[in-house]
Amino acid sequence: MSKIGLFYGPEGGNVDKVAKTIAEKIISKKVEVFLVKETDADKLKEYSNIILGISTLGKHTWSSENTVNDWDEFLPKLNKLDLKGKKVALFGLGDHIAYADFFVDSMGDLAETIKPTGAELIGQISDEGYEFNESRAFIDGRFVGLPLDEDFESDLTEERVENWLEIILPEFE
Repeated sequence: MSKIGLFYGPEGGNVDKVAKTIAEKIISKKVEVFLVKETDADKLKEYSNIILGISTLGKHTWSSENTVNDWDEFLPKLNKLDLKGKKVALFGLGDHIAYADFFVDSMGDLAETIKPTGAELIGQISDEGYEFNESRAFIDGRFVGLPLDEDFESDLTEERVENWLEIILPEFE
């Protein structure tokens, strides 16, 4: 298997924790981990196998003092890349209780950004075992990637990550 580029943001918190868990489970010699706020989107072109991780922030975390997130500079460059022939798997964090109407929406937005690049999105999963009302990441009866809720379902994260890796790793060459 070729090296995997794992790109995520924000630093610290739940996305950071899950990204490190994923890297450890893959066996770190096969994965290189990058924070999107410290990396140019062009770096994705160096990998045939890519994992992207993002969180969906709730309104309580938005304020006039916190108007920029780690993906703000990365995303506009990402959708202009030519990633034909590359495989991309997504994971997203959200809160299915307080934000049941917006559960992991950012992962859905990220999937929409990836589509014009020509990359193949892999790792879609069913909604079995998930409770939510609406999600832009839920398309045609499946999530576009791995949804996780570290606030209320952290006890399910490890098993969900392991099951998801069983889906995506065989697809990575």
